Amino acid sequence: MSQQTNGIYEFGSFRLDAQERLLQRDGGTISLTPKAFDLLLALVERHGRLVDKEELFQTVWPDTIVEESNLSSNIALIRKALGDGENGLKFIETVPKRGYRFAAPVREISSAVAVDSPEAASPASAVSSETVRPGARRRWPLMLLAAGALIVGASGAVWWIAFRHAPVLPAAKITPFTTLPGNETMPSFSPDGNQMAFVWDGEKGENFDIYVKQIGNESLRRLTNDPAIDAAPRWSPDGRYIAFTRQNGLYLISPLGGAERRITTFSTTWTGRRTGIFIPVLLDYLDWSPDGEWLAVSDRNPPQEPATLSLFLVERETGEKKKLTSPQAGTRGDRFPTFSPDGKTVAFFRFISDAVGDLYLVSVAGGEPKRLTFDDAGAISPTWTPDGRDILFLSTRDGASTAGLWRISATGGAPEKVEAIGQRIGNIAISAQGNRLAWTHGTNDFNIWQYNLTGPAAQRPQEFLASTQYDVSPQYSPDGKRVVFASDRSGSWEIWVCDSAGKSPLQLTEFKRGYTGSPRWSSDGRQIVFDSRAEGNAEIYVISAEGGKPRRLTSDTAEDIVPSFSRDGKWIYFCSNRSGSLQIWKLPVAGGQAAQVTKQGGFDSCEAPDGQWLYYAKGRGAPGIWRMPVAGGEETLALDHHRAGFWRYWAVTEKGIYFTTAETPDHPLIEFFNFATGKVTTITTLEKRIDGNVSGLSVSPDGRALIWSQQDQTGSDIMLMENFR
Repeated sequence: MSQQTNGIYEFGSFRLDAQERLLQRDGGTISLTPKAFDLLLALVERHGRLVDKEELFQTVWPDTIVEESNLSSNIALIRKALGDGENGLKFIETVPKRGYRFAAPVREISSAVAVDSPEAASPASAVSSETVRPGARRRWPLMLLAAGALIVGASGAVWWIAFRHAPVLPAAKITPFTTLPGNETMPSFSPDGNQMAFVWDGEKGENFDIYVKQIGNESLRRLTNDPAIDAAPRWSPDGRYIAFTRQNGLYLISPLGGAERRITTFSTTWTGRRTGIFIPVLLDYLDWSPDGEWLAVSDRNPPQEPATLSLFLVERETGEKKKLTSPQAGTRGDRFPTFSPDGKTVAFFRFISDAVGDLYLVSVAGGEPKRLTFDDAGAISPTWTPDGRDILFLSTRDGASTAGLWRISATGGAPEKVEAIGQRIGNIAISAQGNRLAWTHGTNDFNIWQYNLTGPAAQRPQEFLASTQYDVSPQYSPDGKRVVFASDRSGSWEIWVCDSAGKSPLQLTEFKRGYTGSPRWSSDGRQIVFDSRAEGNAEIYVISAEGGKPRRLTSDTAEDIVPSFSRDGKWIYFCSNRSGSLQIWKLPVAGGQAAQVTKQGGFDSCEAPDGQWLYYAKGRGAPGIWRMPVAGGEETLALDHHRAGFWRYWAVTEKGIYFTTAETPDHPLIEFFNFATGKVTTITTLEKRIDGNVSGLSVSPDGRALIWSQQDQTGSDIMLMENFR
């Protein structure tokens, strides 16, 4: 007998009910987002066979344009919910470049009635088996049919009354708003919703300026033309001005162009870094009050701890500043302010470190902010819906390596993911009418490259290791047989190793959330130290080079990052702001009390091969490489040629220092400073940009090769969704 399925599946200790949309384990319910549930159901229904990505897109996201990263992030959510890989249990297999297979045995729970029996098609089959009087069986179908007719009739009447006047909502439509070469980002709608101001770095990628473009028209109007980076354009409610930031100033300009007017200056200088679509994000946002009289900005108070940002209200005409928030000193502070439609509240993100923040609300009259999210995740770009009921924001709260779009009620509650626009989103904007949504869509891809130091001078660098995601921060093992690196190729930032030829990549960590990176080998090659924000705050971890459970070394409320081993293997150096500024600290490998090493600033650090000197940079984007005796003593400037140390691409060897010059960011040089002669020679010119936010240069132990990470693909467009709701 063929049996009729109830849509219930069992695998391992799990039970999946398709009709009730429930995933249970040992009787308890496991929460999944709607799309993650649909994806799991699609794989379970096709268990045992390879399901290619296109089939999954058509099944889970029909008639919707989504990125492949959206698929991988939902797979990551499912694996986390199932505990995939724990205790040797494997549920979902990845078939590289093809798709996925649900590999665990699945049992389908079926009904007890055969579908080809007469009773299966009759309501009488549901009647109890107790004795029925003669003739009663013949009346049951008639009674049921009559009841069914009444139900259908009543349902039709209810539908007619409730929905006869309901409008048919048009389907959402996604199209590119810009398709220019380079990077376009930071969209802002005009008050009528028919134009957008945005930032573009130009055809040659030389500089970010403000442009205006009408929807449905490809002509551009360039508003600014300054050598500095212009960012954060925001249209005034009356349409008369566009506000924007430039270095340490807040400016106004007409949407038609013309003279600029500086309203005020910032205590913080927003300089930005040329790293694809994320450059203007570092320059922060601003927003207009609905009456157009005030602008909300992020800045610091001079007497305050330098790294802590507060929110201020700036009067449009006079430049008067009123302080709105006072975050705790030692945190990174408050950023990305945006007014509610009624002008009474400002939403913003409060950051405990550079990459981890949560959403808050504060009254424009001041007072204690109200916290809305408790994710301890990367998040930016809060945007109110025009009715003031919800706030949209970008976040990695689901553990994905790139941000997705989320919606949360302004009164609080659990955020819900907006699946339609996928991942790799830079920032968002909603038109005042609420029917249009715009966002930045990025296409950055970083891979690892190699240069043979013993080859001919005219040789070109060769690709060493690549994927369609980020592969960064490579470092050779002490024996030169392996390379450790950080990557989000699994859907979340993790630590990986591969062989000396860039083959056989192996994932070591499985945090599945937060940023994890900056890996460094121990001198014996048996351990790897790294930093991670998997638990919210940036902390230092150690893991065996063969894998296993990472061991957490720090638990301070400060930001602890970019670690490295001492040559004798007894200490771990790291950067921390626990003293109020970025300094180098060290702690025993076995754990224990940390001790401060530098006093005048310190960031990336490493011991020289002889273990006598500690080399370090002073901070993010600070030129110069310094050194001090490991045993203690005065610091001295070791190298400042071509702003060495500005990018986090430098490595110390017995004979000298390899570094990238910061004076040519588009095609940086790799140079070598010789300790013996004091001379600097050029090694090679890179064909692509580098990411100065991550460490990225390593020399093989035999001195024969260099490896680094570079941006092989870069760009961003602004996407537009019509009929957003």
